[in-house]
Amino acid sequence: MERKKARQKAQELVSKMTTEEKASQLRYDSPGIPRLGIPEYNWWNEGLHGVARAGTATVFPQAIGMAASFDEDLIREVGNVIAVEGRAKYNAASAKGDRDIYKGLTFWSPNVNIFRDPRWGRGHETYGEDPYLTAVLGKAYVEGLQGDGETMKAAACAKHFAVHSGPEALRHEFDAEVSQKDLEETYLPAFRALVEEAHVEAVMGAYNRVNGEPCCGSTTLIKNKLREEWGFEGHFVSDCWAIRDFHENHMVTGTPMESAAMALNAGCDLNCGNTYLHILNAYYHGMVTEEAITEAAVRLFTTRFLLGLFDGSEYDNIPYEKTECEEHLRTAHRAALESVVLLKNENGILPLNREKIRTIGVIGPNADSRAALIGNYHGTSSEYVTVLEGIRRYAGEGIHILYSQGCDLFRDKTEPLARDMDRISEAVTVAENSDVVILCLGLDETLEGEEGDTGNSYASGDKEDLQLPMCQRRLMEAIAGAGKPVVLCMLAGSDIDMSFANEHFAGILQLWYPGARGGNAAAEILFGKESPSGKLPVTFYETLEELPPFEDYSMEGRTYRYMKGKAQYPFGYGLTYGEARTVSAEISEKGAGAEISVQMENTGKRDICEVLQIYIKCMDSVYAVPNPRLCAFKRVELPGGESRNATVRIPEEAFTVVNEDGQRIPGGRHYMIYAGFSQPDARSRELTGMSPVQKEFIREKIGIKNGKEG
Repeated sequence: MERKKARQKAQELVSKMTTEEKASQLRYDSPGIPRLGIPEYNWWNEGLHGVARAGTATVFPQAIGMAASFDEDLIREVGNVIAVEGRAKYNAASAKGDRDIYKGLTFWSPNVNIFRDPRWGRGHETYGEDPYLTAVLGKAYVEGLQGDGETMKAAACAKHFAVHSGPEALRHEFDAEVSQKDLEETYLPAFRALVEEAHVEAVMGAYNRVNGEPCCGSTTLIKNKLREEWGFEGHFVSDCWAIRDFHENHMVTGTPMESAAMALNAGCDLNCGNTYLHILNAYYHGMVTEEAITEAAVRLFTTRFLLGLFDGSEYDNIPYEKTECEEHLRTAHRAALESVVLLKNENGILPLNREKIRTIGVIGPNADSRAALIGNYHGTSSEYVTVLEGIRRYAGEGIHILYSQGCDLFRDKTEPLARDMDRISEAVTVAENSDVVILCLGLDETLEGEEGDTGNSYASGDKEDLQLPMCQRRLMEAIAGAGKPVVLCMLAGSDIDMSFANEHFAGILQLWYPGARGGNAAAEILFGKESPSGKLPVTFYETLEELPPFEDYSMEGRTYRYMKGKAQYPFGYGLTYGEARTVSAEISEKGAGAEISVQMENTGKRDICEVLQIYIKCMDSVYAVPNPRLCAFKRVELPGGESRNATVRIPEEAFTVVNEDGQRIPGGRHYMIYAGFSQPDARSRELTGMSPVQKEFIREKIGIKNGKEG
């Protein structure tokens, strides 16, 4: 159903409601209106990497892991799977009159905030630190989830708008002070792309303020930017209990009634929380108009009509059997494989050689951990396959598997040290009796995640530093001393200091949180059935000392686009089991953008998949970001011993810069274009031994739809 028609139906239905009935529909737990045939509806559902908190569902790798795939087609398919399983669950639940929380078709995903600082606990919910990568993958998720049929398959929600990435402990009172340049250059591009190009149905406001205005009551962000400048036609929802923060924490209002009025008047249609219970009082006191209440209700019912919740749809017969079906599990397995990033492979320790290995020692607190598979905002799988279980299944007969937990994931200071020492002693014994050690360390949602709030049972919050817990560091040192070859498998959602592992271990795999059955993918990578192809969507820093304070939202010195030092492992970096390189590139103007054709060759014998990455550096403008930035990418299959050509489009936006007033303007005529399998920095060349193809590109035409020529 087209939006115009859906809105007309919504206007007709809302016109039959009393003011009280309209106001009642602006809550996330909207009550039914029996006299109008309107059933109750709960707007709160989650689908970050699978249908979450609603029982059995396919559990994909955490978002940061899927971002490492650099695969928009995969993310689009993941979105589709979530929509299908969401429909299957909705159909089954609503048939039984169950319309409770997490049973609806409005999914509060994706999270397209920028992972600007590795300390942020919720960074693993995002697609990383780069606005372009985040925009491309976010659009793909929305397109997959919402579909392109007559009826919207499910409704996506871009969150958290805007300028939101910690500190978690301060989010209910924090004012993110940010320049207009950083807003346009970093914090808003992904949201804009999801609104203007993917037509995302909902946008969720953040808890914090931006330059003094609370995000869920910001006229600047909601009315001026989102609706007027970008033309957003969907509905706006507050983060949960964020409007209560107006008077309790931000202190910009004095009462709940004033907070409700401020949010509604700014354009917040739906309240996750209970502050909108005061909307009627605000109306009776002349603080909001009936027109404002009506418009919010119309927007919300437009979404419900688009979803076919009143007229029926082609999705009403999706059976419950589609939940966690074989097809969807295959997609999750593909996602897990593509998410794995090979950071180090000294002397070709990987893939493991079956002919030379008789005993494998699998050690570490995340080796047999289900929690380390799933990240946060997860569903429930009918089966979990840990790294240990995956290795056991794949190794088969003839290879003996020894296991030791080694230590706890985290040891509280009050707990006895002796317990760790006993386990480490066992772990060293396992290592000494093994041909190779697979050491599984890292974090889980109890150590990095969301500040304690509704729906979060762990209250884990941000990381204090980039170090593993002390007990795990002791285990690393002990295993290194055993003198056996070690492959570190890191299960975590963010940058963890790899300096000790770099020096002492032969192999390093970043597994992220690989999904409920991610152990199968880990084993296939370790034994070489599949070649790793993931790339880092975030920078791994040498130290936090090179970063500004966590509370500073300026981008100077942050992420690969602005950093001045040398990364431990750079954004875009990741090895394979092959030997591929870029040979040549040709660039031509294509409309307002450009097109680049790249010749690649795989000189090795093994078939692999690589991620071709294109970076651009404006040479003319003082407003250009300091370092080359990602402007295009494409996954390519490279058969062993063969050459392949790939053509990708460089979008118009890549040839623009942002001035201090936040205006996006042409960058000029002269650009350097780089094509390779990682970013064009010194650290990438040092780690891979290869330089990207570099081309100077001079544009003949200069122009841009918005802004003025610079």
